Amino acid sequence: MRISLLDCTLRDGGYLNDWNFGHDNIVNIYERLVSAEIDIVEIGFINESRLYDADRTIFPDAQSINEMYHGLSRGNSMIVGMIDYGTCGLDKLIPARDSFMDGIRVIFKKEKMKGAIAFCKEVKRLGYKVFAQAVSITSYNDEELMELIDMVNKLEPYAFSLVDTYGLLHKSQLLHYFNFADEHMKDSIGLGYHSHNNFQLAYANCIELMEMPPRKREIIVDGTLYGMGKSAGNAPLELLATYMNDNLNKKYHCSQLLEAIDVTILDLFKQIPWGYAFKFFLSASKDCHPNYVTYLMDKKKLSVKSINEILDKLQDGKKLLYDQDYVEKLYVEYQKKECDDGIAQVRFKNLVSGRQILLLAPGHHVVDQREEIKDYINRVQPFKISINFIPVDIPVDGVFISNAKRYVPLSTKLSQAAERPVTFATSNVTKTAGEFDYVFNYSSLLDEEAMIVDNPMIMLLKLLNEGDVAGVSLAGFDGYVKADAPNYVNPNMDHSFSREKAAMINRDVVKSIERLGKLKFELNYITDTLYCENQS
Repeated sequence: MRISLLDCTLRDGGYLNDWNFGHDNIVNIYERLVSAEIDIVEIGFINESRLYDADRTIFPDAQSINEMYHGLSRGNSMIVGMIDYGTCGLDKLIPARDSFMDGIRVIFKKEKMKGAIAFCKEVKRLGYKVFAQAVSITSYNDEELMELIDMVNKLEPYAFSLVDTYGLLHKSQLLHYFNFADEHMKDSIGLGYHSHNNFQLAYANCIELMEMPPRKREIIVDGTLYGMGKSAGNAPLELLATYMNDNLNKKYHCSQLLEAIDVTILDLFKQIPWGYAFKFFLSASKDCHPNYVTYLMDKKKLSVKSINEILDKLQDGKKLLYDQDYVEKLYVEYQKKECDDGIAQVRFKNLVSGRQILLLAPGHHVVDQREEIKDYINRVQPFKISINFIPVDIPVDGVFISNAKRYVPLSTKLSQAAERPVTFATSNVTKTAGEFDYVFNYSSLLDEEAMIVDNPMIMLLKLLNEGDVAGVSLAGFDGYVKADAPNYVNPNMDHSFSREKAAMINRDVVKSIERLGKLKFELNYITDTLYCENQS
C-alpha cells in the first residue's frame, strides 16, 4: 500500500485565470512542487482548440508541453497532464517515450464513459500511465458505477479516480463510493480522490481516506497550493503534505510549498479569490451545478428562500448539467404568482387618470441631476412613483415594487416613514406584514421577448398605458454601463456586465418600449439616458 500526493494547481487552478499564470510563475510553481518531492505533479490541460501560449498551462498538443517544460527537472515526481475527453484527439499526442509527461489523466462525464475508456486504451498504447477520472461521481448509482468499474478493470489503467466535482460528498457517501470501488477493482489499479470544498470538507475527507487506506493498492489524493481551484476550491496541498509528514512518515519539503504560495499564489488570490462561499454551499446543499445559484443570485431579485425553492424544482437529470434556458424558465414560472388584479387595475386607473406622472429609477443621475428633477417637479407638480427604491431627498407619492430582493431594505423605510407613500407591488413580492395598497399580476406585465423579461420600467409603463395619464416623464433611467462604472445610486444594486452586454441590454429595452405599441401618452426623459441613444 502506498499513499501518494498529487498536485493539480497548474491545471485546476487555471479555471480561475484562464490558465494564464505567466511563464515565470509556471516555472516557479512547477520547480517548487518538484523540489518539495510531491509524488505526482499535473502540469496543465491538453485541448486542441487552444493555441500555444507560453504564459498559459493549457496546450494544443503534447509537443507544446515539451516546449514549455523543456530543460526542467522531473526530480522524483511523476509528471502528468489532463485531457477532458472530447477536447483532444489522439493525433495531438506523441509516444510517451518522446514526451515530458509520464502520464495522462482523462476526465469524462457519465454519459461519455464508454467512449472515454476506449480513448484511454489508445492513450495507454502510446506508453502513458493512464488515469481514468470519473467526474461528478455523485451522479452514479451503484449499478452505473459497477458498469464503469468493469470497463476500468479491462482497461487496467494506472489509477481510477473519484472526482467530487461540486463538493457534494459527506463522509458516509465518500466511504460508500470509495469502498465500492476498492471492493470491485483490480488490486493493480490505484484509487484516487479529487475533492472540492463547497462543504468545507475537502481536507477532512482526504484525511478520512488516508487514516484507514486499503492495504493492496495505491491511494492518490489530489490537492492544490492554498486550495486554488474553481468554485469553492480544492483541498490545500500544504495541509495535506503537513499531515502526511506528521502521520504517514512522508518527507515532503513543505517550505518549498509555502514559498510558492507566498511569491505566486497569494498574489493570484488577491486578484481572483476562491474558496468556501455562500453560493457554493447553497449549490452543494441542493446537489446542483453552482452556475444555477450564480445565475439566480445575479438576478438580484430573489431572496435566499426563493432561490432555494427554485433549486428544489430542478429535475435530477438537470441538476449537474447546467442549462441556462432551463433555469430561466423555472425562474419565470416561479415568479408567476397569479392574482386577480381587476379591482386593482380599476383603482389604479382612477388614481392616475389625467395626471402627469414622474417615474424615478435608482440610476446614478437621480442624484447628480437632482436639480433638474426638482425644477421639473416644481413646474409640473407630477404624481411621483419611484421604482424599487425610495429617493433620499425627493418625496414620492408611490413606490412600485417588483423585486423581492430590493423590497427588504424598502420595507423598513416604508414602515418607519412619517408619510407613507402608496405601495404598488407585483404578485411575486410578499409583504412583510399586512397588504400592499395595490397588487398587480406579475406574469401579465412581462415582456417574454426581452433579455430582461421583468424589467420594472416596462412593467409600469404597461400599467400606465391603460390609465389615461396625461404624460409620463422618466428620471434616473440611465441605461446600463459596464461593470466598473456606477449603474445605481446604491452600489449594492450593481450588476456585472461587460461593455458589450450593457449595450445589448440598452438596445433591448428600447425594443421593449417599441413592443408596447402606440403609447397613449408622451414619454420624456428629464435626466440623461443611454436609451435615447439607441432609439432610431
